[in-house]
Amino acid sequence: QVQLVESGGGLVQAGGSLRLSCVASGRTFSSYGMGWFRQAQGKEREFVAAITWSGGSTNYADSVKGRFTISRDNAKNSVYLQMNSLKPEDTAVYYCARARNIYVPTSQLGYDYWGQGTQVTVSS
Repeated sequence: QVQLVESGGGLVQAGGSLRLSCVASGRTFSSYGMGWFRQAQGKEREFVAAITWSGGSTNYADSVKGRFTISRDNAKNSVYLQMNSLKPEDTAVYYCARARNIYVPTSQLGYDYWGQGTQVTVSS
């Protein structure tokens, strides 16, 4: 069983930064792509960013391109989301997820394990 635990959420003013972390259990972390999704209150969960198993390729939602950076450290079974220039519309619960294989789809259907989420609130 794989467990994903996110941390690093909080309250920040618009224009500020936060760094989210996600630690995964299990010995095969490096064999899978990883992604970040978010869900704002009253809205559907949406794709934010993803990274391949090696970290060699990344993908971002248009809404966060140039502001967010996803990275991973396979030695630490961890994936990160550096969020800069935060906007009030970035307010949401952020989830990390493990892809079903080495690829990094933007659809939630491509992920099989999810963390419990961490709240990010950006004040104006």
